[in-house]
Amino acid sequence: MHVREKNMRIHIADRVNFQTEKYVKTTLCAGNFLMVGLNCFEPGQEQHVHDHPDQEKFYYVVSGGGDFQVGSETIRAGAGDLVWAAAGVPHGVRNTGEERLVVLMGIAPPPR
Repeated sequence: MHVREKNMRIHIADRVNFQTEKYVKTTLCAGNFLMVGLNCFEPGQEQHVHDHPDQEKFYYVVSGGGDFQVGSETIRAGAGDLVWAAAGVPHGVRNTGEERLVVLMGIAPPPR
């Protein structure tokens, strides 16, 4: 769902969703310059390494923890940590913990 409203409030906990087959991506809001979404990972699930040549991305760990691949570096991050991937830098996420991983992510500019 792409939401393009001027003013809004989203309660993150209401949007958390998990599936056993694969991690869940939910778009929370999107505008002309930024998209914000929620990625929810069961233990062992991952977002494969990929890149966005013209988009920058951040991951903010809401709960849980995991490994974030950014370029050639693996960054272990937990609740309260922010991970940044510059445009063109390969990146991905893997829930390496025993708890569910909830990540708020932003990408700019948003996918078209």
